[in-house]
Amino acid sequence: MLLRKELEPQFDVAEQLYPEVYAALVDYTAFCDAHGDEDNAENDKLMIKLQTLTGKDLAGVNLWEWWEEDGAENLAFAISLPSPQKVTNITLSELTELVQRAQGFTKPASTATGFQAAFYNTVVFSIRYFHQLLALNFKAYSHKLFQRNKDSQGNYFEYSTTEIVAKLWNEKA
Repeated sequence: MLLRKELEPQFDVAEQLYPEVYAALVDYTAFCDAHGDEDNAENDKLMIKLQTLTGKDLAGVNLWEWWEEDGAENLAFAISLPSPQKVTNITLSELTELVQRAQGFTKPASTATGFQAAFYNTVVFSIRYFHQLLALNFKAYSHKLFQRNKDSQGNYFEYSTTEIVAKLWNEKA
């Protein structure tokens, strides 16, 4: 199912910003390899540059040791992709699609560009875009809805898509 534009990740914006963000990360790493950055001055400059470029608050982003995390490509994409926004009037069918995407059950459309197809799993599993979108728009959102849980008898269970949708739908943000 196609979602309204405001619910979809903005791959077009990310694709425009990505080359400059990626180059800035690689240049910073090369600078650090050659000169170090003990006082974080270059890190601070890079943070300001990327925040200005993307309009995002990057306070929690690790620009120094990205190679220990998810690689420069995925970090550049995560920085380039605009954050999800609060959206009014999400329909029940849209909510169902969002939950399925958060669960990783939905693949990108066959019309996805190479860029979108290359980074779709990053959106779902690394950035957790759909989880962020659900948390912004539904008061009842909890990551526990998407995890394995234990009932009062000690038995493990997972909520179905239908159960998650019902819990979220009953308490919209």
